[in-house]
Amino acid sequence: MTNTVALANAAVRGVRGSGHRAAQLWRQSLRFRTLVIALALTSVAVLVTCVAMALAVQNNLWDSRKDQALKDAQRATNSAQSLLYSADTQGNRTAQIGLMREVSGQVQLVSASRVFGVIPIDPQAPPGATLGGFSQDVVSDQLKQRVEKDATKQWWQPVALQDADGSTHAGLLVGRQLNAPGAGAYALYIAYDLADTEQTLVLVQSSLWIAGIVLVALIGVIAWFSLRTVVHPITEAAESSARFAGGDFDVRLPVRGQDELAILGRSFNAMADSIEAQIKELGELSLVQQRFVSDVSHELRTPLTTIRLAAEMLNDRRDEFDPTTARTAELLQTQVHRFDTLLADLLEISRYDAGSVQLETEAISLAHLAEDLVDDMRPLAATHDTELRFVAPGGHTPVDLDPRRVRRILRNLIGNAIEHGEGRPIVITVDSSQNAVAVGVRDRGMGMTAEDAERVFDRFWRADPSRTRTIGGTGLGLSIALGDARLHRGSLAVWSRPGEGTNFVLTLPRGARPLDGSSPVPLEPVEAIAEIGVNTAPIVQPGDQARVASPAEEEKS
Repeated sequence: MTNTVALANAAVRGVRGSGHRAAQLWRQSLRFRTLVIALALTSVAVLVTCVAMALAVQNNLWDSRKDQALKDAQRATNSAQSLLYSADTQGNRTAQIGLMREVSGQVQLVSASRVFGVIPIDPQAPPGATLGGFSQDVVSDQLKQRVEKDATKQWWQPVALQDADGSTHAGLLVGRQLNAPGAGAYALYIAYDLADTEQTLVLVQSSLWIAGIVLVALIGVIAWFSLRTVVHPITEAAESSARFAGGDFDVRLPVRGQDELAILGRSFNAMADSIEAQIKELGELSLVQQRFVSDVSHELRTPLTTIRLAAEMLNDRRDEFDPTTARTAELLQTQVHRFDTLLADLLEISRYDAGSVQLETEAISLAHLAEDLVDDMRPLAATHDTELRFVAPGGHTPVDLDPRRVRRILRNLIGNAIEHGEGRPIVITVDSSQNAVAVGVRDRGMGMTAEDAERVFDRFWRADPSRTRTIGGTGLGLSIALGDARLHRGSLAVWSRPGEGTNFVLTLPRGARPLDGSSPVPLEPVEAIAEIGVNTAPIVQPGDQARVASPAEEEKS
């Protein structure tokens, strides 16, 4: 019983697997889909044609054989009736019996059938005669009644004739009334064997079905070769387009002949040449732009340093100036500092664009790093009447990361949360899983629309251009933060809703493991987390070599 169930389950899995593969081929293969459609339509057309031809042949063959049998029976009946009319038995019963034998011989002589019977209608009439094992059982009551009541018509019905070996086959029974002067009425039944007609019909129908199957197979082969001729260039074009989209700008399609596929190939090659030229031109322009930004940033370093020193000196002595001059010196110091930050960000962006950024990783606890940064930013949060809440159920195990870049990401996220949090508490959450560590920064400020959230990482983009920055910033912070996250092979995602606030989640993989599955910190925030206190219980991952401090040891340190 168990083996039977196992076999049934295996069969079900096999059928499901075959169905899945067929569905996948249907979606992905134009050749398979076109071939299946062509074969299905061809099969339906051949099926309809074969059925129609088989029915037509059957009807024609039956009608022809029926007409032939009726004519033959009519001749035999007329001949037998003529013999009866010409005979004079003078009421002698013996002579009448002999006459019936003569009638039987006459029917046998004229008719093509060797199975018939002359049956007296009147029970008192002399007995008739039969030939070929004719039995009255094949005569239906309906046919018998019609023959006995109407002597002017010839009646017939299809019957099943039985051979000597017991097998049955189709037949036709024709009945007609005979009038024997002085003896009474007789019924002449002639049975015609249609076995040869049935065999002919089976042969014709078999030939039709075989021809239909062969025709479908031939059409399938022809369609396959035709599709192969047409689809192969299309497949080449698709593969070449994929390679071109993947960066192989030297790929081109072979051009053969002057047909539509050749026109497609020439058009594709012309498009590829044009796009390649434009990409090269844009690449050269981008390289020039990157060099220009980098060179300008470097060249501005020296005069900016001089200006910054002068501004610091003026700012240090602003107490000696009048209020207007002192305020000017203070604003100069602030803007020079912002200019210096902007130059640093532009240099960092130019390094990302040039692909020359490298990580300087070390094993460090993301929870400890985030907690230290939160402590550093508490004074800034206090100036905005904002409370920073740190929650760390995980993330204590050291992982390889670049601490300078991760600090920069978190500093930017927490600074933005302080600026846009409207004085409400900000929750910084650190958690981990087997494959990743993550930190989330959640504020309850004004939030953003979905359209704004999609552009929040664009360079120099601001959701509200009319709103001034209270903490500073260059408009490049989130763009650089996203670059730092991707440099770690991680991700930086944002969730935001107007009136509900914003949640940024930075997710970093553990070591060489790629990101797989959801982040340890959910992107859509859980509101109850704001009420949770600080949790520093470590999560030890398999293979970690660094020793993790216990909560008590961390408090002492």
